[in-house]
Amino acid sequence: ENARINGWTFIDIENIDVGTYVEDAKKVVEENLNLPPGYSINWSGQYEYMQRAKAKLTYIVPFTLAIITILLFMCFKRFAETAIIMGTLPLGLVGGVWLLYLYDFNFSIAVGVGFIALAGLAVETAVIMLVYLNQSWNELIKKVDQGSAELNRETIIQSVRDGATLRVRPVIMTASSDFAGLLPVFYSTGTGAEVMSRLAAPLVGGIITAIALTLLVVPTVYMLWKLATLSRQQ
Repeated sequence: ENARINGWTFIDIENIDVGTYVEDAKKVVEENLNLPPGYSINWSGQYEYMQRAKAKLTYIVPFTLAIITILLFMCFKRFAETAIIMGTLPLGLVGGVWLLYLYDFNFSIAVGVGFIALAGLAVETAVIMLVYLNQSWNELIKKVDQGSAELNRETIIQSVRDGATLRVRPVIMTASSDFAGLLPVFYSTGTGAEVMSRLAAPLVGGIITAIALTLLVVPTVYMLWKLATLSRQQ
């Protein structure tokens, strides 16, 4: 209160998020209330906490993405694989966005944290897929060097297919166990359920698109990359 005399007005809201309500209320107050000299209005409570957390997220999210990018580059030692994962990562988040829309969840700090966790999960499964794709590619190159195979469009497609099919079962098992573990959190009731359900919502919806990202998009982009490399060499 800055050592000033103060009064409090408590507000309960329904069917609207705190941020939207306060922004609308600020406009109404500014248009209809003239404060005498020495008076001021501050919006506190959950809105104040939300503003502090949002300010932290503005640098935490880019910092997290930067760390993921650095770790990917350290893992693969090449920019191409890092670009494949980071470039296709938004698809892994689409499912979380759709689930928030279907359940009419507003964006909150819990939702933001859920998306950060979802990004980590999507990257993790994509890394596993890329590791096996690289192993299959190295086996093809070894056969080409030995003269037992040719490097052409058909062998590249077959190499990508062989590497991708080896990861179908582990990816499905991992995603299924995560999905089953998060459903009770998403549908929980009682104290704290409102926060936990919004934390789990991006993960529950995003796991589905993360599977599509890992099993379909990443191998396809990897194959296009190798085919483009082959065409340049020819």
